Amino acid sequence: MAHDFLSDDWLDAVEALRDEAPEIDGPAADLVINIVVTETPFGEDREAHLDGGNFERGHAEGAKTTISVPYDVAKQLFIEQNQQAAMQAFMGGKIKVQGDMSAMMAMQAGGGPTPEQEAFSAKIQSLTN
Repeated sequence: MAHDFLSDDWLDAVEALRDEAPEIDGPAADLVINIVVTETPFGEDREAHLDGGNFERGHAEGAKTTISVPYDVAKQLFIEQNQQAAMQAFMGGKIKVQGDMSAMMAMQAGGGPTPEQEAFSAKIQSLTN
């Protein structure tokens, strides 16, 4: 069953798959970034964080970087894996970065996803409206 991206039901469904998540190698493995998703259909901003490639609820204490991103761009970036849309949004000022900018660069490093990561992303996409 599919759920709206970042809804409580979606977050529950993603957390249920956590044990199936493939290992992340390279710079992103140790990366912790707080995320504020704005312009959500829920009427309020949503807070999340990336920790070693995993999307988690709320902000992580001690994260050196926080990005603010509109809902539609967050969905393109985190669900559709559309790096070009994210770059365009960043260049257009829709993505705002506070703190350590090198964390954003680390997200871009490391080459493409492994076949296991692509398969896991497809599972997440199938859960997402």
